[in-house]
Amino acid sequence: MARSKVAVLKTSPERVVEDYKKLLTLAGIENFLTKGKTTILKDNISWHLYFPGANSTPWQLEGTILGLKAHGYDDLVAVHNNTVVTNPFKGEKLNKFGIVYDKFKVPVKYNCVKGEIKWIRYEPKAELKILPRIYPKGIYLPQFFFGKNIVHLPTMKTHIYATTTGAMKNAFGGLLNTKRHYTHTWIHETLVDLLAIQKEIHTGVFAVMDGTIAGNGPGPRTVRPVETNLIFASGDQVAIDAVSAKVMGFDPMKLDYIRLAHEAGLGVGDLREIEIMGEDIEKYHYKFSVGDNLASRAGDVLWFGPLKPLQKLFFHTPLVYLFVISSFLYHDYLWYPLFGKKQVDKFLVENRWGRLFAEWK
Repeated sequence: MARSKVAVLKTSPERVVEDYKKLLTLAGIENFLTKGKTTILKDNISWHLYFPGANSTPWQLEGTILGLKAHGYDDLVAVHNNTVVTNPFKGEKLNKFGIVYDKFKVPVKYNCVKGEIKWIRYEPKAELKILPRIYPKGIYLPQFFFGKNIVHLPTMKTHIYATTTGAMKNAFGGLLNTKRHYTHTWIHETLVDLLAIQKEIHTGVFAVMDGTIAGNGPGPRTVRPVETNLIFASGDQVAIDAVSAKVMGFDPMKLDYIRLAHEAGLGVGDLREIEIMGEDIEKYHYKFSVGDNLASRAGDVLWFGPLKPLQKLFFHTPLVYLFVISSFLYHDYLWYPLFGKKQVDKFLVENRWGRLFAEWK
């Protein structure tokens, strides 16, 4: 397999937007996105509430938009998805994405608004690992995504089901509808299938990852913020996830979704075959771990544990709303008020990235 490249830069609040512009050039963005095509900005709203390390950052969006425009990609549109527990309208406002999109006149589409994005049945050319089994009546994708470039804007963090999450996982929200929770038991195979589909429907795929504040612990929401001051970019979705996983302290090829994608030839997950440009990641020895929260413990039992045979009863029937309501109440009305809000308030005052967020306008 050909050697892939990942650009990594160490940055600071004073120069982060300029560094993002440099990052896109260093990663050779013009080798991966087709000129003259609309470019979708797929940001990451893991939680509509602001929490450091959980979501894309406004400086990530602004730096990426400026970098894209500098390379001649002027036709930009952002796409938000919703999940059963995340409100994209609230997330766009509270995480200050709207400020950036308004500033650069980037229109926003919402795949949760009836009639705004049409979902069509798609027959993938690739031999998929799991999605046809999960969706025997057909795989439906947003029609708007076809024939366009896409730039994923994930954050570097851990994930209770996938261990780490990044560029590959960022497609999960955009390409699958609100029944995406059907896939959790087979999350690794699902991410590989989605990458294969992206290579068929998009005119170019690129990723720009924010690691200024990374998320450690039971992500993607209830993380412990860690200041790493790093930003990443690559046209290889597997390679960028492998490099960020290494920085967090994981062996990339021991993460199933990275290994499976590497073996399928969809990207490079073996660090020996990746050229890292910019920062020397060997200087970083973080030891992130996933851990559990109340929601993940319940998920472990239902998705992977003794109740796995009953998951169709729990998640393919109206009973699912019991879990949706429980998750919403736990995250927004228990964990955040009791634990999260205090961390956020302290972060916005005491951390330099927190002060940048507080002052962003």
